[in-house]
Amino acid sequence: MLDLSKIKTYPIAQRRNLVHLDDFVRPEDTQVVWDNADFDRLCRLVFDAATGGRIVMLQMGAHVIKCGLGLLLNDLIRRGYVNHLAMNGACAIHDFEFALIGASSEDVADSICDGSFGMAEETGRFINETVNASSEGFGRALGRRISKAGLPHRDHSVLCAAFEADVPATVHVAIGTDIVHQHPTFDGARTGAATHHDFKVYTETVSRMSGGVLMNFGSAVILPEVFLKSLSMARNLGFPVSPLYTASFDLRQDIEDYYFRPAKNIVQRPVSRGGEGFNFRVDHRESLPSMHRKLIQLAEGPDSP
Repeated sequence: MLDLSKIKTYPIAQRRNLVHLDDFVRPEDTQVVWDNADFDRLCRLVFDAATGGRIVMLQMGAHVIKCGLGLLLNDLIRRGYVNHLAMNGACAIHDFEFALIGASSEDVADSICDGSFGMAEETGRFINETVNASSEGFGRALGRRISKAGLPHRDHSVLCAAFEADVPATVHVAIGTDIVHQHPTFDGARTGAATHHDFKVYTETVSRMSGGVLMNFGSAVILPEVFLKSLSMARNLGFPVSPLYTASFDLRQDIEDYYFRPAKNIVQRPVSRGGEGFNFRVDHRESLPSMHRKLIQLAEGPDSP
């Protein structure tokens, strides 16, 4: 076996980043940039669910955060339009780095050549030490520490916003998929326990989703699979979770069936007992700002601009 304690890290200040805080979309700047009748219907379902006391769960891959959409998610959380946030491990990493240094997303093609890819010391140490010491789950522990440690750009962190709003935020990790797993501070057993805790929190939310909405933004594999298993568990335990409204948002538009899991596990299979599934192919930088603005317009009434 390799001696992973000899892995070399470097200070994150030395890293060149591709995305910065200036790239973030601000809530006050959103406008409706995508006009689609099915999308309008989904926004109404989200609004009605949130204002009617039902669950709206938003789950996402890392690209949503890398597109600079975190501030919009924070605003949706604070307004009550998202009451469970789920993400993969990469999403949590970018969220933390924006909170810490106001930048994220290294040049992988360059750094993979010398083995420095993913080896920023602060990222691995902060996240791994937080998870290793946690008994409350991955997402809440990381959100709590980002908040309590007073990281300089914590207002851009969705995990911090969820923690401060007391909204469940769960992180769903596959061992070996995230850069922090490369670090000497990584403990697979502790990470497994933390993400297992989050899986149980997620499943409890799913059990209460009758009449609610599940939106999957850009996760092609992990979160669609997590959702399908959680839904089966909830129904096995006697929770009907019906009707259910689901939506998948993917970037690819050129291949009709490219993303098998979101189409099957989000849009089609879960709503067979009642409800409706939507499958959208649109850039996140169009869909999320449009949804943010449409929900505000619905709250303000038909005469809002």
